[in-house]
Parts: sequence; structure tokens; C-alpha cells
Amino acid sequence: MNDATPVPARTHWLENRVPPPLVLMVVAAAMWAVTRRLAPASGPTTGRTAVAVSLGVIALGIIGFGIHAFRRARTTMSPLNIQGAVTVVSSGVFGFTRNPMYVGLTALLVAWAVHLASPWALFGPAVFALFIDRFQIQPEERALRSKFGTAYEEYRARVRRWI
Repeated sequence: MNDATPVPARTHWLENRVPPPLVLMVVAAAMWAVTRRLAPASGPTTGRTAVAVSLGVIALGIIGFGIHAFRRARTTMSPLNIQGAVTVVSSGVFGFTRNPMYVGLTALLVAWAVHLASPWALFGPAVFALFIDRFQIQPEERALRSKFGTAYEEYRARVRRWI
């Protein structure tokens, strides 16, 4: 398929409108606010901090590998410019998940939840994943199916959306 392929119509006004890093920041701030209001962390922090930092490093690694694969393929990394994609990236971390950046961002929120040490904070990563799945990933997949057809469908059949 070529660049003249029409972009599928949005089914909701929020689709591909809010940059995922902004969603991450809003959710992270809400997690902090809820935790401070309902259940501030207490107790030893050394082990919790080590786990949170380890998860954060892994999350940043996943994001970094995704960015590297996009750059190597010379395609867009912008989740708001799906039509700028020039190829289906399926190598590297994209062989394990179709959305490594979103997996990484979700993992960052899990790391933040561990640091905050409140069960309420665990709602944050879930809310982020649900929002991104509905308003970012689903529209991206419609556009990629429209633009790349069989190549994207074959990739989609081989690799999971998340992990």
C-alpha cells in the first residue's frame, strides 16, 4: 500500500489526540495525589526503592530498544502521526510486543506504584493501559492495517499487543 491510503476515520474525539507521555505524567501525578491523601507510604524503603529502580531501568530499556528499532527502520516514532509510518517494524523488541513503548511506560508507572507503596497506586498503571489501549493502540492498529494490509495482519497474528 502507499502513502495515499486514506486514514480510517476516528471513532472517538480522543483517539490519537493526547501524547502518551502526557497521559503518563497525568496518571503519575494522580497516583501520587491519591497515595498522599488516602494511604501515605510508611515503613522501610530500601528494598522497595531497589525494586522500583530496577523496574524503572527495565522499563526505560524496553522504551529505548523500541526507539532504536524505529530509528533503524527510519520510520516515525510519533504516536500522533501514524500515517508517517513507512514500514512495519517487527524486529528486535517488536518481535515480543507490538507496543514496546507503551509496555515500557506502563512498567514505569508500576515502578512508581512500588515506590509509592500504596495499593491505591496500582490503579494508575491499569488506568494508563486501558486509556492507551482504547485511545492510542486501537486507532494505530486501524491505521496500520489500512496502510500496510497483509504485512501488518501477519505481524499482528505473530506478536502480542502487550506482552
